[in-house]
Amino acid sequence: MNHRHSVSQPPRQRRVPLPWERPKAHAEEPQVDERLRAIMQHPSYREADSDPQFMHQDDVRGVRLQVDYVKAELVLAAHGIERTIIVFGSTRLREPQAARRELAAAREAAAKRPDDPALVRAVRVAEQREALSGYYDVGREIGRLVGTAGAPGLAVLTGGGPGAMEAANRGASEAGAATVGLNIALPHEQYPNPYITPGLCLQFHYFAMRKLHFMKRAAAIVAFPGGYGTLDELFGALTLIQTRKNPPIPIVLVGRAYWRRVLDVDFLLEAGSIDEEDRELFWYAETADEAWQGILDWHRRNSSPLL
Repeated sequence: MNHRHSVSQPPRQRRVPLPWERPKAHAEEPQVDERLRAIMQHPSYREADSDPQFMHQDDVRGVRLQVDYVKAELVLAAHGIERTIIVFGSTRLREPQAARRELAAAREAAAKRPDDPALVRAVRVAEQREALSGYYDVGREIGRLVGTAGAPGLAVLTGGGPGAMEAANRGASEAGAATVGLNIALPHEQYPNPYITPGLCLQFHYFAMRKLHFMKRAAAIVAFPGGYGTLDELFGALTLIQTRKNPPIPIVLVGRAYWRRVLDVDFLLEAGSIDEEDRELFWYAETADEAWQGILDWHRRNSSPLL
């Protein structure tokens, strides 16, 4: 004999509430409100990911590092970002017009107080920034060239700040391409540059995770004149490639005169601090087209064409 059983289909919402869906009755415990308030408002009752005090303990640092990594990984993957042209450079790099205005203002102030050494130095600094300001346009053109290349999954990626980073993000944005910025949380207030694609501006707590994501998808690095931050990222990348912890990629230093003073490779070689082949880890360029064509040629020669 066949016994047919009906298929049970419980409703999404219970018809009868479970016992813990109501607090204990006042008739049974007059102080139930006060007791529950003390229990439920204590930090220990919060879910772990909703408890900032817990999440920022030293013992939870490993979890924070993992979350710092995973969020960026998922966002970049969701947007189809597979390869990146990394652009480093000073936050102090000015647009040419802005640099000229600042230089004029510095000279005017110094003319009124010519014996003030601080104002005299301000003029020298403004003159240097005005001389370097042309590289803002070079960075903008680099962004445009990458943005118009039409290579699937390829995007400009910067540290998300002003100056050289802004220039590259701006050029890519003006070309209608997605462009990425990796900001870092700092003790003082900061803003990302306004040319990053919404949804592709990520903020990291740890420099280490930010550096990891700089290098993970990097198809090339273009470094503009910069200071400590630029040097930190550049030397980190050079070390990874020198040791082959990271496969070689093209590294272009834009502005030979600047970089030859900042990075005296000849001295390092003479001192025995690097080998002759380490000079081949990068090259110089002055224009966006020179840098971009060099990157494309490098990848063609290495059977990893970008286009």
